[in-house]
Amino acid sequence: MRVMIAGSSGLIGTALATHLRGTGNEVLRLVRHEPRAADERGWDPPAGRIQDGALDGVDAVVNLCGVGIADRRWSGARKQALRDSRVEPTEVLAAAVAAGGIPTMVNASGINYYGDTGDTLVDETAAKGPGFLADLCRDWEAATAAAAQAGSRVVLLRSGAVLARSGGLLGPLRLLFSLALGGRLAGGRQYMPWISLDDEIGAIAFLLTHPEVIGPVNLVGPQPATNAEFTEALGSAVRRPTPFPVPAFVLKAVLGEMAEELVLTGARAVPAVLTEHGYQFRHATLTEAMAAAIPR
Repeated sequence: MRVMIAGSSGLIGTALATHLRGTGNEVLRLVRHEPRAADERGWDPPAGRIQDGALDGVDAVVNLCGVGIADRRWSGARKQALRDSRVEPTEVLAAAVAAGGIPTMVNASGINYYGDTGDTLVDETAAKGPGFLADLCRDWEAATAAAAQAGSRVVLLRSGAVLARSGGLLGPLRLLFSLALGGRLAGGRQYMPWISLDDEIGAIAFLLTHPEVIGPVNLVGPQPATNAEFTEALGSAVRRPTPFPVPAFVLKAVLGEMAEELVLTGARAVPAVLTEHGYQFRHATLTEAMAAAIPR
């Protein structure tokens, strides 16, 4: 299979390219600079331009573009950057997929699509929730419309927090917890959808080779965990106590609007589509995922 990846330099893109090549696939990378390597093809999303012939012979396009959601506090400009780095590139890619008759487009999205679901379990049939991130995910997914209308198979990856040895959510948290400065956030009852990096990559590779799967797919572990359970598992993995709960008002003061949507609320989401189609999780429990990300 010949796969084009947009957003190949990030945590997931890098791991996905390595995995696909290791399993005998050809990987091309869309880059915003002048192509310098044999596997690079150029594009300029704001200009709506993709290098001529970039998608020739491509079987699937995987779009992982987007600046970090939690990298900094959300100002008006930052929220616009979150949208612009996702919606516009997706529209450009979807149009190219449609024009090139590419069979498959796999597009990143987020589990935040569902908003705060409390204790209610949600699968891919659940409605969109309220909030900035839910609206962003809706528009991000809708930006693939040109590809779907042209007859391409479009898969939407509603990913939870990816647990990896370096980067992602565990990067900053691991240091805090190693210093015994970690603790549950507010009451700790809110759910934190998670998935190991191995399963994030494994699931994307699985979806590339299962043409019967179309539409949204929850990329989350099969056992939902609350923030209190996540805190306990991370503390155990780094072998440190977690004595310092962080009150909600502190989180709101430090993080602003981001606190309400990323850490004080969450979706109790399950991977119904992956399970239905026979995907086998390498790390089915949070304890297993933590052990893989933080080996002793």
